[in-house]
Amino acid sequence: MSRRKRADETPEETSPEPSRAAGGCVLAALALGAGAVLFAVLGTVAVLVVWAAGAFALRWAVRRPNKINKHSPPPPSPPSRNTNTQFTVVEDRPGHCTVVWSKGATE
Repeated sequence: MSRRKRADETPEETSPEPSRAAGGCVLAALALGAGAVLFAVLGTVAVLVVWAAGAFALRWAVRRPNKINKHSPPPPSPPSRNTNTQFTVVEDRPGHCTVVWSKGATE
């Protein structure tokens, strides 16, 4: 037997799904907290660790193969021999001109 909801009952609330931005903020806070603990405990050594991590990241970025350099540009399209591009300037109202382009075949 099914139970009907009464008018005075409140519907069950569902919790919203966590957003990606919230997860990123949590990860950033954890990284900053870990860095603060590292600086508090190690002092000068922490500065050297940060410099080493920066140097490693820079070297990795420079040595990483670039996907753009692997591709050559497309070959130029062959010129069409039987077409001739022409244009005409038309003054459709005083002080205003329009350029009309047309491709015509030449024999």
